[in-house]
Amino acid sequence: MHNLEFFSAKGNQISGIIPSSMEGMNSLIVLDLSRNNIGGIIPLSLGNCVALEALDLSKNRLSGVIPKSLGGLRRLRTMHLSNNSLSGKILSSLKNCTSLETLDLGYNNFSGHIPTWIDKSFPALRILSLRSNMFTGNIPPQLSNLTSLQVLDVAQNCLSGKISQNLENLVAMKNEQKTNHFLFYGKSGLYYEENLLVSVKGQMLEYTRTLSLVTCMDLSSNNLYGEIPEGLTSLLRLRILNLSGNYLAGKIPNKIGKLALLESLDLSKNQLSGTIPLSMSNLTFLSYLNLSNNNLVGRIPSGNQLQTLEDPSIYMGNNDLCGPPLTDKCVSDETSQAPMPAGNDVEKDEEDNKMLWFYLAMGLGFVAGFWSFCCVLMFSYSWRIAYYRFFDHMRERLFCNCCFTGCWLEEV
Repeated sequence: MHNLEFFSAKGNQISGIIPSSMEGMNSLIVLDLSRNNIGGIIPLSLGNCVALEALDLSKNRLSGVIPKSLGGLRRLRTMHLSNNSLSGKILSSLKNCTSLETLDLGYNNFSGHIPTWIDKSFPALRILSLRSNMFTGNIPPQLSNLTSLQVLDVAQNCLSGKISQNLENLVAMKNEQKTNHFLFYGKSGLYYEENLLVSVKGQMLEYTRTLSLVTCMDLSSNNLYGEIPEGLTSLLRLRILNLSGNYLAGKIPNKIGKLALLESLDLSKNQLSGTIPLSMSNLTFLSYLNLSNNNLVGRIPSGNQLQTLEDPSIYMGNNDLCGPPLTDKCVSDETSQAPMPAGNDVEKDEEDNKMLWFYLAMGLGFVAGFWSFCCVLMFSYSWRIAYYRFFDHMRERLFCNCCFTGCWLEEV
């Protein structure tokens, strides 16, 4: 057993405890006891397996705290302790595990603050999962110094404060990822393959071979408040973003459409207000969207990928949203599509309109003719003289006729 490099007994319904006799396995590189019914505590003797690179004790019934002795595993690259009943704080003794790339402590009873020394102690960290614990305090802005971090999952804790603007500096969520299958080999060709449960599209999915391509930020179900930092829209390689179940307010960033690779976006159960940015229609890879239970208003954008998301529950709980796929029509739509009167009412309206136009045209014609005549008299001397002569001639004839009529009546 002293020369054993690879030991895997995952998924075998093993019960009992981890034997302390493992302290003599100085050549052990991979220890995988996941998916069993192992109870008890993590033995101190594991700290003597100085060659250990992969430690997976997830999905068991372990309790107690992380022993300080694990701080001696300087070659350790991946540690999975999720889905147990472990408690306590993340001990500073782990600072010595400087080769760590994956730290998965999800679904336990850990408490305290997220250490601010993680960026300096784990410079190569790619995956940090502290999901479903009892961590308090804020999300340390120092996490932005982890240039390789591609999965940040601190969902379902008691974290508070604002989302740090510094998180926009997570380089691995900005740049294209290099394929890395997280494999650890033994002499006989056996290997350990990295795996992780990630909340995506409203469900928990396990990633293995494609894990190196996953970029995820899940801060959901905490007590975070304030606005969504505009800088998060610069994480151009982000595929999963979940900020649901907090107290975030303000508007959805207008530049949200820059996250062109986003596949899953959940901003539900917050206090977001304003309109849904039109740029959201640029998210052509989006296959899951949840904006429900906020204070959003106005018309729901359409076009591109948004046309395929026809589930009204995406927008439920926003009473002032309108337009498809909701049944509530926007005010502008109701105005432009007002019903026309039917039957005799239509004919009557048409006749009234015709008469109105007739009188209007006649009036305009009279005014135009009158002023044209006046303008001619004003600017033409010859026309003015002719007009006055005509008027005098008509007056003389009228006077003579009146005199002749009066004489005839006297004779009678």
